[in-house]
Amino acid sequence: MAARTKTTKDRPSYRCTECGWQTAKWLGRCPECQAWGTVEEYGAPAVRTTAPGRVVTSALPIGQVDGRQATARSTGVPELDRVLGGGLVPGAVVLLAGEPGVGKSTLLLDVAAKAASEEHRTLYVTGEESASQVRLRADRINALHDQLYLAAETDLSAVLGHLDEVKPSLLILDSVQTVASPEIDGAPGGMAQVREVAGALIRASKERGMSTLLVGHVTKDGAIAGPRLLEHLVDVVLHFEGDRHARLRLVRGVKNRYGATDEVGCFELHDEGITGLADPSGLFLTRRDEPVPGTCLTVTLEGRRPLVAEVQALTVDSQIPSPRRTTSGLETSRVSMMLAVLEQRGRISALGKRDIYSATVGGVKLSEPAADLAVALALASAASDTPLPKNLVAIGEVGLAGEVRRVTGVQRRLAEAHRLGFTHALVPGDPGKIPPGMKVLEVADIGDALRVLPRSRRREAPREPEERR
Repeated sequence: MAARTKTTKDRPSYRCTECGWQTAKWLGRCPECQAWGTVEEYGAPAVRTTAPGRVVTSALPIGQVDGRQATARSTGVPELDRVLGGGLVPGAVVLLAGEPGVGKSTLLLDVAAKAASEEHRTLYVTGEESASQVRLRADRINALHDQLYLAAETDLSAVLGHLDEVKPSLLILDSVQTVASPEIDGAPGGMAQVREVAGALIRASKERGMSTLLVGHVTKDGAIAGPRLLEHLVDVVLHFEGDRHARLRLVRGVKNRYGATDEVGCFELHDEGITGLADPSGLFLTRRDEPVPGTCLTVTLEGRRPLVAEVQALTVDSQIPSPRRTTSGLETSRVSMMLAVLEQRGRISALGKRDIYSATVGGVKLSEPAADLAVALALASAASDTPLPKNLVAIGEVGLAGEVRRVTGVQRRLAEAHRLGFTHALVPGDPGKIPPGMKVLEVADIGDALRVLPRSRRREAPREPEERR
């Protein structure tokens, strides 16, 4: 008797729990999303045919759809409204992720109190703390309101029960990794549990027209923990960034179905809570009566917002064969490139055998190439122990050939510098419209930029840069 061959229905099938990719054999690494250990056996799905069903809502021409139902409502925090595109849209689900201790719970508790009103109730569900612990934080930051309801739950069915009882306009869940469904196997925070909890809350938000804010954990690499599907399901993904030793916090939009993704909200974390900063440039500057060697100012763009930041550099004689290169708030690779350009193109040979320290003020991180010129000038100023002129900002990308390249948003950067009282600027060629009363020097290469240092300390005399008014 011939052996019975396995049919397709009997063969096991495997699927990646991270991205959903399917295969007929097990693999240790998913070829689609490159995740390790996520391919699991689940059985081959049976082929089914779905018959047409009854239409609940007829399709309409897009011009006849009422868009007023998607009108955003303010959260009471202007900086968060800026990132969200005007506020919270009814039925929208927002995922806020950030490192532990950065201030996610503090910010959302403040939002919960300010968004609550007689017409709009807010439900704050915590799965990481007790209700009394949240109440203590609310007393400290003055986040109390009669229409703000608080519950400590880790069961999904209990959370859905609170929604039926309270009927909130805004739900805040802190965090999605701590809530589990009893109908799904697995520990809280697992792939299946996070997917089920998020899916149930998204369905509830859409059905009730309720805005939802979900707090998400991050991995050690800074990515949002849980399945990648979670970011696809929600409407808005926000990242809460900041150094825990600094006061500045940034809320950056990564995905937004209702607004732009290049907006950034600035906040200041202090003992009394967290407050929005409509003008955060003051945190990144050190006001001095006289200029100091090794400092240079630049204007960076965080999203569409220009921020004036200060770059500092210090060079000392090295006591070891391999000189130190230490950076804080700057990319080490970019600083190393500027050192090489200064030595080769700027003819500054004293940098190779000295310890060099470079940093930013206020905890801001400068990663865009537009800060290259300011970094180079700060290093040159520190090497010659000569201060740069007062009220000067430097904007531009420096190439390996020593050329100063154009960057985006030069007019916005100059307008912000002029608003804060800076009168001189070094920029690449063709900067566009210049603010009245501001002197702008167009530089073509690093040699032109080094002309701003006093003549007694320069080694070369490149051509004079063109001055525009």
